[in-house]
Amino acid sequence: MKSASTERAVAFTPGLGGSDETAAYWLLQVNLRLRREICWRWHLRGELPLHANALPPAESPLMVSLDLARHARAKLDFFRTDITARYLTEHLATPEPEGRAAAHGSFGWVARMLSLSPVDRFALALAVSAAVDGALGPVIAACLDDATRTTPSLGLIQRLWDDASEAAGLADPWHALWRHALMHVQPSPAINDGLIEWSRPFITPALIARHLLFPDAPLPEMLAPLAASSPGEISGDVAEQFRPAIARLRTGEDRHLRIVPVLGPRSVSSASAVAYVAGAVGRPVCSIASRLVAADGALVLRSLAVLCWLSGYDLLIQDPELLARSDESASLALSTLRGLPLIVYVPVTDGAAIAALPRDLVQPVIPVTGLDHGARVALWRSSLGRRGAGLGDAVDECSRRFRYERERIITIAQALRSDPEPITKDRLMIACRAEIQLDIGHLAQEVSPRFRDDELVLPPAQRTQFDEVARAMQSLTAVHYQWGMGRAWNECGISVLFAGAPGTGKTMAAEVLATSLEMPMYRIDLSQVVNKYIGETEKNLKRVFDVADAADTILFFDECDALFGRRTEVKDAHDRYANVEISYLLERMERFKGLAILATNRRKDIDEAFLRRLRYIVEFPMPGVCERRSLWARMMPAAIDSSDVDIDFLARQFPLAGGHIRSIIMNACLQSAGGARAKEKRLTMSRVVVAVHREYEKLGRSVTVEQFGPHSSALQASADA
Repeated sequence: MKSASTERAVAFTPGLGGSDETAAYWLLQVNLRLRREICWRWHLRGELPLHANALPPAESPLMVSLDLARHARAKLDFFRTDITARYLTEHLATPEPEGRAAAHGSFGWVARMLSLSPVDRFALALAVSAAVDGALGPVIAACLDDATRTTPSLGLIQRLWDDASEAAGLADPWHALWRHALMHVQPSPAINDGLIEWSRPFITPALIARHLLFPDAPLPEMLAPLAASSPGEISGDVAEQFRPAIARLRTGEDRHLRIVPVLGPRSVSSASAVAYVAGAVGRPVCSIASRLVAADGALVLRSLAVLCWLSGYDLLIQDPELLARSDESASLALSTLRGLPLIVYVPVTDGAAIAALPRDLVQPVIPVTGLDHGARVALWRSSLGRRGAGLGDAVDECSRRFRYERERIITIAQALRSDPEPITKDRLMIACRAEIQLDIGHLAQEVSPRFRDDELVLPPAQRTQFDEVARAMQSLTAVHYQWGMGRAWNECGISVLFAGAPGTGKTMAAEVLATSLEMPMYRIDLSQVVNKYIGETEKNLKRVFDVADAADTILFFDECDALFGRRTEVKDAHDRYANVEISYLLERMERFKGLAILATNRRKDIDEAFLRRLRYIVEFPMPGVCERRSLWARMMPAAIDSSDVDIDFLARQFPLAGGHIRSIIMNACLQSAGGARAKEKRLTMSRVVVAVHREYEKLGRSVTVEQFGPHSSALQASADA
């Protein structure tokens, strides 16, 4: 049977009583005390409401504060004598229900677990009302004599509560309501965020308020309970490394926040390891779906952590970027929850990230590693079943190129098995490639390759070297895992330097490799990677390499001498930290499992230590006559008539690189298309000659009229025009 408090409207907006009788009781207390305060305000003004919904007009907050003591006795007398105020006061005296059967995480459960006093319960109910009752704002504004203040404050609690001294403890930042993040002080640039000011507004976040009123409601979509670890999912050797963390979590005090770092590469999921540890400790875990979390991650994180505690779960922050995106540091965001009896699992990629966490809250580390090649191959074969029996070496190649974890491999295999078409190598590769999710952000831009292998023109020696690069990438699987070189070389990929003058085809060659190897290509934006602040460049580089290591990827560093330059003699702190950046690059390049292509036109400026670690160095020379003739012919658009262009003459007379030739043809086409005979789609030699002369002027290189031979008249005609 419902209590009297739950049968009547307990909030200004009907239907907000919730399923917890303790919450309904205190929401009604909030309603009654606010109404009684409004009656007193009308009495002070000597006014009566013009209609049922009228509120007393505001007056000076200063005068109200000065008159509090003067009117204190009169206010008590008014509550006893005024018919409406007396009616409200009598209902305020209704005893609170025992609430012994309160559901886990409900208002009544919280009140009992935290031993909240009556004024504490009233404060929490007021904060919850402000979060769920849309009609409450104008009433609060009237009680505070300020139309702009529609959110409760501790000063309002003192005004509404019969004994103001009982509310003094609420100003303690270590009070249970603040310590458990059940109430949040709203940010204010004029007030120190570490203080609980009497006039500062506070509120209970909507997610928490909803759960306090309706504890049986389902969890929001942002939280997903973690499935229990399957038998055999964690090997014995790996499980042995989890023992220190498990022992500490079992025996540690459950009266404050405990942070468990989950140390491993960014590409490795921490879910399986955390599920195993949580199962051994006997505490279920929820993970956060970070894609649904807004940019103000710190506030959302606090709300979700409290919601997990109320729901009986610990918390896994599966995506380390969630803390990085927040408006506070990871340490500060978690420190504000230190009073919450909760275990939070936080993925970290190195010791520096662990050091950034609150030291007194950190528990032993859970180390996680990705599946090795053998484990991935075995999982692929078992997941594909008999339908994958005919794939042969394709599974080995797929396992090396796409270093996915258990969950993603199983998902891809299930999708392939559900399709009635045979599972071929091409279909397997396409399915794996479709799962690549590289979130490098603004540090790199994906490149859509435009060129094919037959479009690249190089001298024979350089062409042979270029083909060796492609062949080496295609042979990595066999060399690493069949020939046994993977352990000695840390299963590393290949690093290549393309060196040559501008326009000689370095970027084109990188795109040709991306096309022929069917690998995604990303151009590193050095303007975003290189940062003037100490340590930030290394962080940016680490993020790029860690993300790209998840699958075979081409990282293209154009103008790489800006990043891979020579180390200098240390004369000041700037030199020392610049050398640290280069040293980090040296070490990280050696561990990169994809294809790193460095392009420069200033090879002499590259640090020699980089050159030693590069697998191939391909020099892109200025093309000779034969190469230039091929470039001129290949770059002529097929849709136009270029029969008038003397390609042999152009190749013989003008020693230009491929990029310059492409620019000349483009400019000549632009001028031809804008002429009177544009519809003919015809490119004349005279247009090309003028474009050649313009290109030389742009390059600042001298060219004589005699070099144009029989076509010099075209230059004179252009000058006369």
